[in-house]
Amino acid sequence: MRGGIFLGLVGGLGLVVLLSLGGWQLQRLAWKQGVLATIETRIAAAPVALPDQPDEDRDRYLAVEVSGEIAPDELHVFWVVPGQGAGYRVISPFVTDAGRRILIDRGYIAAADKGAARASGPATLAGNLLWPDEGDFTTPPPDEVSNILYARDLAYMATRLGTEPLLLVVRAGETGATPLPVSTEGIPNNHLQYAITWFSLALIWAAMTLAFILRTRSKP
Repeated sequence: MRGGIFLGLVGGLGLVVLLSLGGWQLQRLAWKQGVLATIETRIAAAPVALPDQPDEDRDRYLAVEVSGEIAPDELHVFWVVPGQGAGYRVISPFVTDAGRRILIDRGYIAAADKGAARASGPATLAGNLLWPDEGDFTTPPPDEVSNILYARDLAYMATRLGTEPLLLVVRAGETGATPLPVSTEGIPNNHLQYAITWFSLALIWAAMTLAFILRTRSKP
């Protein structure tokens, strides 16, 4: 009898914990969906003028339009596009009509086009401001000889190209590359899978607890 009570208490406590974790993941799912909806709204918004003093928290994903000139320098960030294979994102300086020098992500080129000439000069571009959070301790350092980066390191790119640490990812305008606009595709949202996992574990835990209790009671 005492064994059954003890198993019931332990099983009940474990079940509460597992159900609570599943419920928490559902709350996180609702929060993440709200965040993604906000980001998508900002990405698709009508472009505005470039802020005088951009703020990473306030202006992340802000849709802007700039006019000026694409400078001829380039950095190449190794990138893989599904269905197209390995290639590069092309990062160049852009000098606005107001004289500001910022970074633009012109888009994707195939690996075979790395050495090809791309047009520079006057342009009007629309896109979204981005402060990339890419790479970790396993990311190789930039290969300056081959001009290949393995992550969009904003500080490094700004220093190399002599610009503000500000990146505009182009979504419209002629850049000599295929635009890869900012999207929410790379932002993970696995909370539903996590919730299903916790609830499944709760069901298994409840079944095992019940089986142990019934077996304990059946013993003489």
